[in-house]
Amino acid sequence: MNQLLRTTSENEDFKYLTKLFDEYLVDIDGDEKDFFAQFNQIYIKNVVVFYENEIPLGCGAFKELDSKTAELKRMFVLPEARGKQIASKILTELESWAKESGFEFCVLETSQKLESAIALYKKFGYQDIPNYGQYIGVETSMCMKKTFVNSEIKNR
Repeated sequence: MNQLLRTTSENEDFKYLTKLFDEYLVDIDGDEKDFFAQFNQIYIKNVVVFYENEIPLGCGAFKELDSKTAELKRMFVLPEARGKQIASKILTELESWAKESGFEFCVLETSQKLESAIALYKKFGYQDIPNYGQYIGVETSMCMKKTFVNSEIKNR
């Protein structure tokens, strides 16, 4: 049975998955891993963990970037679980939660080397934008943005 759990970054399964994600990123980011790590060691109150038969297979999160913008963080699916639409389910849940929370936009940063992630985001309507914040000048980063259409603004 599949389950999407809304939780926080204190969730032990999220911590486990993000530890594996960080190890995976060492291969992707190489020497830049320490730069990115400093932005990933924060408390996040909006986390989704995907379970199949009570086994955590993927995760994602978002945090407030500004009053109108949520920033996607820590999207990861175990390599052996890829190809099952898990990332799509996590992304759909995160977007729904962000809209429920009153956000009008969603932004993200990913590595230019993560072609499957970029393809997923484009399929969901994300468009390339100039690198923002701490990613300005980082040549391996790719930043993207999506505008939520007809988003209902609710109190956070």
